[in-house]
Amino acid sequence: MSSYFTDLAQQYIDGEWRPGTGSWDIIDFNPYDGEKLAAITIATVDEIDQAYRAAARAQRQWADAGSHARRAVLEKVLGLVVEREQELTEAIIAELGGTRVKAGFELHLAKEFLREAVSLAMRPEHRLIPSPDPGKENRLYRLPVGVVGVISPFNFPFLLSLKSVAPAIALGNAVVLKPHQDTPVVGGTVIARLFEEAGLPAGVLNVVVTDIAEINDAFLEHPVPKVISFTGSDKVGRHVAAVCAQHFKRAVLELGGNSALVVLDDADLDYAVDAAVFSRYVHQGQVCMAANRILVDRSVADAFTEKFVAKVSGLRTGDPSDPETVIGPLINSSQSEAITSVVEQAVAEGATALVRGSTRGNLVEPSVLTDVPADSGLLRQEIFGPVALLVPFDGEEEAVRLVNDTPFGLSGAVHTADVERGVRFAQRIDTGMFHVNDGTVHDEPLVPFGGEKHSGVGRLNGETTLEAFTTLKWISVQHGRSAFPF
Repeated sequence: MSSYFTDLAQQYIDGEWRPGTGSWDIIDFNPYDGEKLAAITIATVDEIDQAYRAAARAQRQWADAGSHARRAVLEKVLGLVVEREQELTEAIIAELGGTRVKAGFELHLAKEFLREAVSLAMRPEHRLIPSPDPGKENRLYRLPVGVVGVISPFNFPFLLSLKSVAPAIALGNAVVLKPHQDTPVVGGTVIARLFEEAGLPAGVLNVVVTDIAEINDAFLEHPVPKVISFTGSDKVGRHVAAVCAQHFKRAVLELGGNSALVVLDDADLDYAVDAAVFSRYVHQGQVCMAANRILVDRSVADAFTEKFVAKVSGLRTGDPSDPETVIGPLINSSQSEAITSVVEQAVAEGATALVRGSTRGNLVEPSVLTDVPADSGLLRQEIFGPVALLVPFDGEEEAVRLVNDTPFGLSGAVHTADVERGVRFAQRIDTGMFHVNDGTVHDEPLVPFGGEKHSGVGRLNGETTLEAFTTLKWISVQHGRSAFPF
């Protein structure tokens, strides 16, 4: 595992591993103990251009290689991930502070999405469309868009990079990937190494490790990429969308959330507690689908709260490499300070801390807050850390209103003894995804993933990934002669 952070602390452009030419380094730290894992000299605007130009040169030949050749490379990547799962687990723990449970969760999904990418390589089909004109043949071709720019986040960097990179490549595109600067190896260069070893031709995948302070909008504005796939905050996503629109690029935006897990009056409380604790605290709450808000019918609120607080109080915070640890470190000091401030703000506004965790460096123990004022902005924003807000409600109508009272609309869940009651409830919620009698954190390769409102634009997974990374071209053939009016 340690070789990842020495061998792969470079740029990967046009099949070559080389240092960046910027004037400063991105330092890759272990968020738990502060150990320096790597120093990567950043890529400049010139190297962004080189990466995109390499992708453009390689793309046409890669598309012409055919579905079977592309499938074979993806199968080899999948095999390498399976073979190196233990090494990848250790890298996830070291670079992003993921617990062993979290690393297993991320790698399981990564393998599932690679299997889907293998299948996706064979999916595009050309069609004949009937024409009202005599002798005309309409051919509809589904083609790769060309070059895709991918910007991935720090929370599930291996999975969320692969979710765009693997299908885009499977469909005949070339890719330039910019991983988050806090996870440049797991989210970027280790993926380049896997595809390189699987036989992907030079230039089809390029990885640039850099910072906006160095390149500004060069990654977005470059004339080569036709699609930008971005996963991250709604604030940055808004900017990405605006720049893409100015340059007539397609933007696929998977953004933040403020999901609610709702406990109705007939729910199985023990099961709902388990679902709520996982949904809020998995990977320290650094998950876009995490249940920021736990909404509980007032008739069962006391019983639920007692069970919830008891379970949260037993969660171990500490070294993510320890199999017993549930809550590892947040990704950096800025995040830990922000989450500590959230708790302080809530208490200052009048909230009650049923559990108030302490902060030690990047380790932030879980907190549970209730009595948060109804007008508090905390109820409407994404909280990217281990803080749960418990909110009682009176009846379903109020629950629906509270769930929807947020700018976000990504995920959510409802717990009830009546499944169809849960489905009716889910249909009234303004989200892209909602789950009955389960947690809020789910992702599957075949099911469209994405949000409404500020939670994003577009979908990924399954057929929606096909739509994201391909385009349609109509070619008509006139057999015989057309009749023209003049």
